[in-house]
Amino acid sequence: MIWSMRAGGSIRVNANEAVADPADRAGDAVGDETQARSALRAFGVVLFPLLMGLTCQTQIWPWLAIPLPPFGVPLTLQTLWVLLCALSIGPKWGMLSMLGYVVVGAIGVPLFSEGESGLLTVLGQTGGYLVGFAVCQPVIGVIVRRRDGSIRGWGAMIVAVLAGHAVIFLIGVPWLYVVRRLDGEAITLGRAVYGGFVVFIPAMLLKSGIAVLIGRWAAPLAAKRIW
Repeated sequence: MIWSMRAGGSIRVNANEAVADPADRAGDAVGDETQARSALRAFGVVLFPLLMGLTCQTQIWPWLAIPLPPFGVPLTLQTLWVLLCALSIGPKWGMLSMLGYVVVGAIGVPLFSEGESGLLTVLGQTGGYLVGFAVCQPVIGVIVRRRDGSIRGWGAMIVAVLAGHAVIFLIGVPWLYVVRRLDGEAITLGRAVYGGFVVFIPAMLLKSGIAVLIGRWAAPLAAKRIW
């Protein structure tokens, strides 16, 4: 109960009718913002593995996964989603998202290229690329984000997506080489580099360009609301 004094007497005012404390309103706004940020993070962590899995279902869209010679490593849209994951939900949540993708696929959900799944796929010739999907997330984030939290310009965005791809191939190609050697194949490192990297360069550049165009718009917004 609040008492308000006026000429000629006093008037009672119900406490519920009193003006809310500005500090309470500020606290409510912070709470709403925190909930929205958490919801966006959770959505992003689930969204990108789902997109990666859907675009690898060759029984539905056979043209979205093209095995390339000489090893049959498939060309897919996966690395586009990997790059956009880092630029949209940030390095920490991006890494969590990609680790979730690998773990869920390893336990049997057909999320990998050509609808494959299982631990043997993770340990197989393409396993290094899967590991690279997670490892490249903080690399991209460090390059595009300044210390004050703002996002750098076009040049840094281009460097970041190329660096992300570089990390994936730097892990994927040696992994491919070792696995095929363990399988008894007389493979040279040069042939592994050609079959595991060189044949992917045109598609890599195309996907990098798309990621830069989308990321240059999305990253500044995401860095404020999600990262």
